[in-house]
Amino acid sequence: MEEALQRIRSVADYQFGRNVAMQLFPENVKIVFSKKTGRIRYIYLNDELLATMRPTTGLFCLTIAGARRMLKNRKHAKCFVIVKNEVSGFIRDGGDVFAVHVIEVNDEVRAMDEVVVLDEDGILLAVGRAMLSSGEMKAFKRGVAVKVRHGSNNES
Repeated sequence: MEEALQRIRSVADYQFGRNVAMQLFPENVKIVFSKKTGRIRYIYLNDELLATMRPTTGLFCLTIAGARRMLKNRKHAKCFVIVKNEVSGFIRDGGDVFAVHVIEVNDEVRAMDEVVVLDEDGILLAVGRAMLSSGEMKAFKRGVAVKVRHGSNNES
């Protein structure tokens, strides 16, 4: 089990930024393995799903609970997209983020990366997948920047 914990922490540091893993996945997480393949599949903390490991990429999909844990160590994370407050309700309900609404994004964000969406006040709105790179999000005025998977009003 210690080997699996080390593995998920290594992936989290690679995917979300150095020193994020300890905050995201503390010692007492429960790691669930696939019955078919034996690979890591889900990571829980106190019966709350934090992340799912995609079998195709070996990278994580965050839940709102996982994103909340990452916010506690935000200075090290490289996966945040900040949007205008005026669209926060729409995104919190699960609506996609459009490029025109992006105010700030970590420079390291690439298309298809897992990202956490915040409003201008740093309040968690959603988690999803970047459809554009950070440069494209800043430059474009049209199109979907983040395909939202979970809005914070629809927690899962």
